[in-house]
Amino acid sequence: MERSVVYAIGGNALSSPSGQNLEESSLVLAKVMSDVIDLLEAGWKVILTHGNGPQVGHLMSLDNSQPMDDWVAATQGMIGHSLSINLDSILRKRARPEATAVVLTRVEVDKTDSAFEFPTKPVGPVLSDRQVMSEDWDIAETVNGPRRVVASPLPVSILDIDVIRSLIERNAIVICCGGGGIPVVRNGHTLVGIPAVIDKDRLSSLLAIELGVDALIISTAIDSIKSGFGTERELSHSLLTVRDAKKYLENGEFPAGSMGPKVSSLIEFAEHRSDVKSVLCQPGEALKALRGDGGTTISLHDDENDE
Repeated sequence: MERSVVYAIGGNALSSPSGQNLEESSLVLAKVMSDVIDLLEAGWKVILTHGNGPQVGHLMSLDNSQPMDDWVAATQGMIGHSLSINLDSILRKRARPEATAVVLTRVEVDKTDSAFEFPTKPVGPVLSDRQVMSEDWDIAETVNGPRRVVASPLPVSILDIDVIRSLIERNAIVICCGGGGIPVVRNGHTLVGIPAVIDKDRLSSLLAIELGVDALIISTAIDSIKSGFGTERELSHSLLTVRDAKKYLENGEFPAGSMGPKVSSLIEFAEHRSDVKSVLCQPGEALKALRGDGGTTISLHDDENDE
């Protein structure tokens, strides 16, 4: 029976528009492409999501007058195009039947979400003194200087889910939900784009649940989930139960700005159905991780010994 997987590509896999770290980004992206082909050849249907932080930040530094949701839409197209042509070239060389499809994805959020009361997500470049004084934005001091901050609300629904589902049924590798989706709210019967950032991993989990896929893979620079990260008590986990992962979260082991949303997203997916694979791994190790030979699996049940 055919299986399907949502594969979330970390921002480090995507070259920044300014060309910084191009060689390193190209290597990571090649590993991601290898993962996709390995999954296809193992009989998986693949749906790709991706980050867009560096790209949006770069565009906002060039023009801060454009609404932020427009820049999210623009980077979905830019990154989707790049991923698509890379994958299509490999698919043709391998004589595989799949084709790619890029879906500009809008995501509804709740305009009463508490995140809008306390915006905390830095976006765009460090601001000049003039911008700090003149712009009508929420601004916070970061380690690099003052930056604009926006809300990071939870996704409520993926408005283009039926389009994504129909493309999957037509044997497409769908690239969607880029950068956490284009955030919109409802004003009566009207949809309105808003300045906000939806966490890409949170949305990937929601996508995986709504599509009813068999696995969620979050690809990141870290080879596994670690407790005590960067300390003498650092411990890598090949398997975590939902119960233990929640305990680590509650104890502050996984910071909100890095591993926290990834672990929360994997927990959310693992809790939805007992027979799914909920996995974090490095690019290039997707198939190994699904087999339990790499990365970290979060499971409802303690079926294996945690190493």
